[in-house]
Amino acid sequence: MSEVKVNKISPRAGTDVTLGDSGDTFTIPSGATLTNSGTATGFASGLASVQVFTSDGTWTRPASITKVIMYVTGGGGGGAGAWSGNFNGSGGSAGGTAIKFLDVSSISTSTITVGSGGAGGAGAGINNGVTGGNSSWADGANTITGNGGIGGLPDGPGGLGGTGSNGDINIQGSRGTHSNQAYEGMGGSSYWSGGGLGSGNNGGNVVNANPGIMGSGGGGGYAGATNVDDGGAGGDGVVWIQEYK
Repeated sequence: MSEVKVNKISPRAGTDVTLGDSGDTFTIPSGATLTNSGTATGFASGLASVQVFTSDGTWTRPASITKVIMYVTGGGGGGAGAWSGNFNGSGGSAGGTAIKFLDVSSISTSTITVGSGGAGGAGAGINNGVTGGNSSWADGANTITGNGGIGGLPDGPGGLGGTGSNGDINIQGSRGTHSNQAYEGMGGSSYWSGGGLGSGNNGGNVVNANPGIMGSGGGGGYAGATNVDDGGAGGDGVVWIQEYK
């Protein structure tokens, strides 16, 4: 076997360097190969793994990961409780989402905070839904945040949608729908999910008071002839991280 050791191979002016003939294969000690046909194999690259945080924790960079794309969504606001006298509750708004591409070559860990969904307001009183908590990625140099959605109001407009901050794309959560004496509101939709349904009345029975999920807002409570409902809870936030080599 012949061996040539040089520091650099350069083409003459106006020409290209050609490695071997068509079909030749060059093996690099790491195991990667270059074939003189426009193809390459053995190079580790692309999407390698995903980490999903549904509660607070610490992101630790896996070996060989150099970049991430993260989706940071705040908790949804709770729906307002129904008031007596057919005053229904509006829906809570959804949490905001920040989407960020980040080079993590020099980042080993990051603190992850996941905002909880806000509680629904109690029925039979003037009780707003609770605002959802903020979610974030914080590595000391970068803080990317999805802010929580605002809780709904009894017999009023839905809460304002949470915002995203410091993302490459910042998406505001949808506002919860308005309520009045005839209708209760629905929760706002997040990047991930539609909002919680408002409660309903059918012969005095609550039909549905589902909370939102993945940052969506909770539905508002219904005030009927025989029941005055609580508002639905907002959905908890999420931090979803795609990891690339």
